[in-house]
Amino acid sequence: MSTSVEEHSATDRILRQVLQDVLGLSPERAAAFTAETGLFGHLPELDSMAVAGLLTEIEDRLGIVIEDDEVDGEMLETYGALLCFVTAKLHG
Repeated sequence: MSTSVEEHSATDRILRQVLQDVLGLSPERAAAFTAETGLFGHLPELDSMAVAGLLTEIEDRLGIVIEDDEVDGEMLETYGALLCFVTAKLHG
């Protein structure tokens, strides 16, 4: 199943809002994220303690379940990787 541009855009907006809310990022900083923007290991706000809160908030806002074995360094490496993961979960 392919995702529409509108669905992808809505997911992108929600994901940026979650990052902003959970990590305390400014709206401008979250808006400036590109697919290549580094997350874990690059954003000081996103430490190992913040990952659990971030994933829980993504689950709550998007109505998905993220299993422990799905969480790895790759999915949190860049904003684009996280967006792709969340989009795939939504359309599983």
